[in-house]
Amino acid sequence: MKDKQQIEHIRNFSIIAHIDHGKSTLADRMLEITNTVEKRKMKDQVLDQMDLERERGITIKMQPVTMQYKKKDTMYTLNLIDTPGHIDFHYEVSRALKAVEGTILLVDSTQGIQAQTLSTLRMAQDSGLVIVPVLSKVDSSLARVEEIKKEVSDLLGCDIDSILECSGKTGEGVPELLDKIIERVPAPISNCSDSNGDFRGLVFDFQYSTHRGVIVYIRILDGEIEKGKQLFFKEAKEKFNILEIGIFSPEERPVNELTAGAIGYIVTGIKKPGIASVGDTIVREGSNAPALAGYLSPTPVVWASIYPESQDDFTILKQALERLSLSDSSLSYEEETSGVMGRGFRCGFLGMLHLEIITERLRREFDLELVVTTPSITYELILKDGERKKIYSAIQFPESNMFEKILEPWVQIEVILPGEYIGGVMQLLYEHEAIVGDSENFGDNRTRIHASMPLRELMRNFFDKLKNISSGFASILYEVDEMKEADVVRLDILISDDVVPAFSRIVSSRRVQEEAEDLVERLYKLIPRQQVVTKIQGRSLGRILASRKLSALKKDVTGHLYGGDITRKRKLWDKQKKGKKRMQQHAKVNIPQEVFLKVMRGGGDK
Repeated sequence: MKDKQQIEHIRNFSIIAHIDHGKSTLADRMLEITNTVEKRKMKDQVLDQMDLERERGITIKMQPVTMQYKKKDTMYTLNLIDTPGHIDFHYEVSRALKAVEGTILLVDSTQGIQAQTLSTLRMAQDSGLVIVPVLSKVDSSLARVEEIKKEVSDLLGCDIDSILECSGKTGEGVPELLDKIIERVPAPISNCSDSNGDFRGLVFDFQYSTHRGVIVYIRILDGEIEKGKQLFFKEAKEKFNILEIGIFSPEERPVNELTAGAIGYIVTGIKKPGIASVGDTIVREGSNAPALAGYLSPTPVVWASIYPESQDDFTILKQALERLSLSDSSLSYEEETSGVMGRGFRCGFLGMLHLEIITERLRREFDLELVVTTPSITYELILKDGERKKIYSAIQFPESNMFEKILEPWVQIEVILPGEYIGGVMQLLYEHEAIVGDSENFGDNRTRIHASMPLRELMRNFFDKLKNISSGFASILYEVDEMKEADVVRLDILISDDVVPAFSRIVSSRRVQEEAEDLVERLYKLIPRQQVVTKIQGRSLGRILASRKLSALKKDVTGHLYGGDITRKRKLWDKQKKGKKRMQQHAKVNIPQEVFLKVMRGGGDK
């Protein structure tokens, strides 16, 4: 009966919202009100553990925390999982939602419903969670409370009076919100009939400690555990002894036991890579309890090669990627070798921000100097014999007569924006090869546009251009859709008639001329002059699309002469000309390493 009562006093919930709608600030106030963190230790974004999160003002990694809150003489345990808001980290959100029974849908009362709000809401509804709608920033002079309440009511089909108001900045409405969480979010249900009353827990995240091994973040579904007991990974088939169990407050705090409904951590002591995995089920050694449903594996949509600037750092880079993959299960990588750059790794990411965050963490946390190639996507070739082949880079792209057609991933997008920016956004969609579908009114003076476009075009600075055109008021949601036939070609750069693989890229047929001219011009300004004339050419589909000639270095071979007939100088000039001609036939152009670095980074004297 005691266990049942404990479960009835537990509430597990998360906060989902568009980026910059006030999730972390609201979480700060909750921690203050519940006295989970003392006021003297409070700081902004207290749940954001990384310096990178604080600098950018965004949540990158989900973070659980356990709070104790008293309502009507009854003490409740509130387990909150704070989630990221950016679309690149939707896999983090999906894992958090599997570990809770309810979620706060937080909407900024100064901005209204944004595209990412719709994406996270769908995930929560598909998971069967109880939705608690809340408006944030109601203390702002720009707040449009009644108007935004109407938007949320229409979206959820709920009563306007059920939508709560709060301010993470001042704390207004936060105690009432905690009361409503206890009222509306159901207590966890133990599935003892499935597990015969035995212990069973779901791994929703994990991290690695050099001294303590793998630390798994776990939601306990059935039974209870204590320190010192032996447990078993159902999928990995690996057993271990519990070195420590605890909860997050928000730092790790050891406890004697964890019971059904709780969210906490287990120190396993396992130091072998590849054992722990997100979605695995932990049971007691010898238990016949069935495994839980777990999670779908994330699919990378953006690929880029990462090389150390110095090949002496290759081993450090390998170890760094291994460490990061233990805390970010959506990161994938495999070793590759380039004739120019040496040994490196081909890495898969969930989006451009994900790529940026990972490379920044490699530089900061592991003190690495990196070269990151131009991001690309996965293409699928259908060869003449019907065989299908996936390629990730231009180097693998065959000649056009080798395949029947090439397929590329498309995305379905939704753009929500004020009406006055529709013209500019429509032009932007056209420039990025989008097929525009229906549009509809979305709240007061806002429009929602449905469209589809190639994923490669979405990566071509579409987000930044959209924000510039709409003065920051537009928001976008995208989902990877089916593969469609692509109109793309391989662009090669020839230096003195030799193809340089590191400069090759896959580009749209309609932009190949522009890309060739741009790249040739940049290389013309970056490559130092040689002893011979250097031709720089952009070639695609068997044609030279752009060409520049870098003149040769010249030595004044007649500088030492004085007086005499002009024929003496002419003889030396003719001798120099013949020597240059012989050199031109056999000379190899020397391209310094920094030229490759600048081109790959998109820099240089453009």
